[in-house]
Amino acid sequence: MEHIVFGIGITALTGALATVAGAAEDTESNIGSQGDPNSQVQLAPQMGFLHRIFNKAVAGEPPAYGLWCCLGAGLAWAFMAMQFNAVLAIVLGSVLAVFVQGVYATTAYVGRTASLSKFGQPIYVDILKSMTTVTMAHAFIAIFATVAICQLINGALGHPFPLPLLGLVWGIALGAAGSATGNPYYGKERQYQNQKFGAGVPISASGNIVRYAEAGERNSIDNGWFTAKIGGSASGICFGMIVFLELWRTVLFEQVAAGWGAIVVGVLMILVFTVIDRYIEVWARKTYGPYTEAKEASS
Repeated sequence: MEHIVFGIGITALTGALATVAGAAEDTESNIGSQGDPNSQVQLAPQMGFLHRIFNKAVAGEPPAYGLWCCLGAGLAWAFMAMQFNAVLAIVLGSVLAVFVQGVYATTAYVGRTASLSKFGQPIYVDILKSMTTVTMAHAFIAIFATVAICQLINGALGHPFPLPLLGLVWGIALGAAGSATGNPYYGKERQYQNQKFGAGVPISASGNIVRYAEAGERNSIDNGWFTAKIGGSASGICFGMIVFLELWRTVLFEQVAAGWGAIVVGVLMILVFTVIDRYIEVWARKTYGPYTEAKEASS
């Protein structure tokens, strides 16, 4: 009983850390314009729409955060092997991983924008200097929280995987949660505020992103301010639930039927969430749909 209570406490702590990590990851991604919505940012100058949006995507969010969290966890693991305090080791590992993220962000922005010079897209030095540091700050929070989760799973719960491998697995999960949950707020709700809700991006509007903010030209800080309120929160809740429910079922049911209890509970959870998701989708379509030009034609 004492072991279960201890495990539930660790589960709650990791869930809280995961919520922070998910919110920071999505905000970092949106300020840096990484993931699926970045294709429209990259396309905009080619369609004649110059902008001041930071354009740093070198990979999708799952592989990018898999790299950074694995690197942070691997360095922390090495520091702990050198008898460093665990918290200090995680901080140092995360700091070094963030420097790598900053190098990737800088070279990606400069390289991508330089490739668009024939379309008249300039490299804004003020955008490079201000946005890079902001994305690095958010990336540090996301990496530190994720590596801390891995250390708790490894050290407190006794998971057999080494810290770098856990960093890779949970880093990919973190990037996937932010990409799947937070990207729509940036790509559809922010970049295409001039389109009807749920209409998607018509071919004629490709690259025609919203480039002006409430005052002056829009930059990535404006995007981060907007998406952090809902997109970041939604991504944080998503990743927090993933980590919490995964560890919760493991702590409570791993001893049942030689581990099959945890598997059965996991399958049941997936089925329950599938039913809930389907219900929400049908309700949204009936309430706000139809989404396409059929609505205009009928009117």
